[in-house]
This record gives sequence, C-alpha cells and structure tokens, in this order.
Amino acid sequence: MTTTLITGASSGLGAEMARQLAARGHDLALCARRTDRLEELRTEITAAHPDRRVEVAALDVTDPDAVRACFRDFDDRFTTTGGVERVVVNAGLGKGAPLGTGGDAANRETATTNVLGALAQVESAVELFRAAGRGHLVVVSSIAALRGLPRTVTTYAASKAFVAHLVEGLRTELGDGRAGRGVPGIDLTVLYPGYIVSEMNDVEASSSPLMSSTEKGVRSMVAAIEKRVASACVPPLPWAPLSLVLRHAPQPLLRRMV
Repeated sequence: MTTTLITGASSGLGAEMARQLAARGHDLALCARRTDRLEELRTEITAAHPDRRVEVAALDVTDPDAVRACFRDFDDRFTTTGGVERVVVNAGLGKGAPLGTGGDAANRETATTNVLGALAQVESAVELFRAAGRGHLVVVSSIAALRGLPRTVTTYAASKAFVAHLVEGLRTELGDGRAGRGVPGIDLTVLYPGYIVSEMNDVEASSSPLMSSTEKGVRSMVAAIEKRVASACVPPLPWAPLSLVLRHAPQPLLRRMV
C-alpha cells in the first residue's frame, strides 16, 4: 500500500486520479485551494472504499512556504504507515493569450502556477524523499510541452516544458533508483497527457475527435504511475505516435497542425 499526495486534487484529472488510486488500494493526501470540493471527494472515496484513509488540506502552490509546510504535515500525519511515498505534481493552469496582445496577466498567472508552483512542489517532495531514502515523484506535464506552440498556448506549453526538464535534471543528478544507481529508491516519472476532458478544457475543445474522457485518460495516467515508468504520453493511442510527429514536424507543417 502506498500513500500518494496529489496537488490540484479538487477537480478534473487530480480528483479522478484520487478515485482510481483509492480503488487500487492507496491511501491519499489531497490538497487544493478549494477545500469544499476536497471534502466532497473525501466523502465520496471513503464511502466507496471504507478501508482507505484520505487526508485533505488547503494549499496554494504559488506559496513555497505553504507547500513545504503542507507536504511535511501530510508526511507527519501518515508517519505510522511510512509517510508520504509518492507525490503527484498535478496543480496547474491553462490560461493564456498570444504574446504581445495585452493578455500578459493571464500568461503571468499560468507561468507563476506552472513554473514557480511546480518548482516549489518538486523541491518539497524531493526534500522528503531525500530524507526518507525513497519515494516516487510524478510530474504532470503536457503533450504541448514537446514543441513551442503558438497563440493562446505559447506560455502554457513553455511552462510544461519547464516541468519536464526539471525532472530530467533531477534524473541526471539522482540516477535511477530502480536500477541501483544514484539515490536508492527515488523514482521519477513525467506524464505527457494529450487531450483529456477536464475543467481546463473549454466546450469547443472537448468536441475534438482526439479528446479522451476523464476516466479513460486518467486510467492511462494511473497505469503509467503504477509501473513507475520514466515518461509516458497518455493515453498511448494516439499520443505516443503523434508525439513523434509533433517533435519532428518542420515549422510550416507544425503551424498548419496547430
């Protein structure tokens, strides 16, 4: 049994990850800004799985001191069962506007949450894992991180690329705990979700033929998490093959694609 901490767990992908991980036998530490939704989710999960333990806390990931305090508090709450063993850095924003068109407030908000907020979460998670000598860090990036993208997603795509490179740097430093190199027992996973229905998607985007339901998309995410893979495009179809096209398409073709 693993205790998994999920940020941004009040809705969307985070909430569905909590449901599916609980069904697989994991205890949960859930945090987000909206505690009313967290309480509702806790009630739902414990009703469906009475043997699961679910702890919740309010958290604004853009406050690094609050992130560190929250993660430590969760670790203390679960100390009798080994503390927090996995952290899923999921909290994020998808707001944005084309650069130079007056939408800089939305771009700054997304960059602050997805870059500085993610950095605070990774710092706090790895601090716990270094002390314990084990752990599993999961970072939710995006398929958009594979290339610089135009218009309203320029800042979002860049912020998600930051997250992926942050973990790549950690991997270079720590090695692979599973292979007996670097810091034993610390595993690192980067997820690149494609189009999955969540509160971040607008109504128009949800009609895309490439869009997966929340349940199906998260099922792929949870499967990759449980396998502790280094990285995964999720769902694998169509996003694993499409990721190759996205990475290598020449600029004129990419412009037409997106």
